[in-house]
Amino acid sequence: MASRAGGETINEQVVANTYANMRKEMKQLYTKIMELEMEVSEHSLVVGAMEPLDPTRRCYRMIGGVLVERTIKEVLPAVYRNKEGLEEVVARMKEALETKKKEMTEFELKYKIRIRKGGDNGAEEGSMNEASAQDVLVGPAGQ
Repeated sequence: MASRAGGETINEQVVANTYANMRKEMKQLYTKIMELEMEVSEHSLVVGAMEPLDPTRRCYRMIGGVLVERTIKEVLPAVYRNKEGLEEVVARMKEALETKKKEMTEFELKYKIRIRKGGDNGAEEGSMNEASAQDVLVGPAGQ
């Protein structure tokens, strides 16, 4: 048990579990952001393919699992709205990710947590190095 300045004791296992949960949440957020950014990219491709076409041309759109026939002028505004909605969600999730990063940094400083890197395999993404599963949680140096 480590003591904190307020006189209360904190279990190192609780700190480690809390930190692991924070890392897990960050990794999930990052993964979801990547998925949504791929959807935004797909919407952009669809918009790019549909814009030069005749607005009265027939196209098909999946709505609730049902394929419906519409015209491009009916479908294109919906694709734009969906793309914009996805972009807004991605922006909010990025803000949440930044907040989580700050919380983790504060938590690391508060409990003097250091990460000892495992073997670098080069396949990891740069922004997620701190959240890789091969890292080792190391407690304060004086213990």
